[in-house]
Amino acid sequence: MPARIIHDAAELQSLTGREAGLGDWFTVTQDLISRFAELSGDTQWIHIDEARARTESPFGGTVAHGFLTLSLLSRLVREAVDLRGECRMGVNYGFNRLRFPAPVPAGARIRARVAVNAVKEFAEGVEIVWGVRVEVEGNTKPALVAEWVVRRYSS
Repeated sequence: MPARIIHDAAELQSLTGREAGLGDWFTVTQDLISRFAELSGDTQWIHIDEARARTESPFGGTVAHGFLTLSLLSRLVREAVDLRGECRMGVNYGFNRLRFPAPVPAGARIRARVAVNAVKEFAEGVEIVWGVRVEVEGNTKPALVAEWVVRRYSS
């Protein structure tokens, strides 16, 4: 599914309060989880010990780190929404809200459902508050729900 193209700040503003895009499915492999564990230093067994997780974890197997799912937001949102127009750089400004309601099992497919919660122009560009839900294929409960604030600088 191609990303929804948004051409400028006015079009973005017109989407406030509405869904802006739905991304493609992305598979969260055990290899990705293990590499993230090594990189982040979070080597808790629920992420990396497949045998133990199958027998002891309430999830029935290994699961992705919440922060791994969070780190995938740039990719997942970009696959849902393609912002065009003048932009010298974009920066992650933070989160108003962030929750991890459900796990992402190893091998699961996830995607982002993205809404425009707010748009505010400022002297150097535009600030966007994305409403993001990371869905897990076959699960009614999202893996991540966030209000993500980004700034796009045009000058």
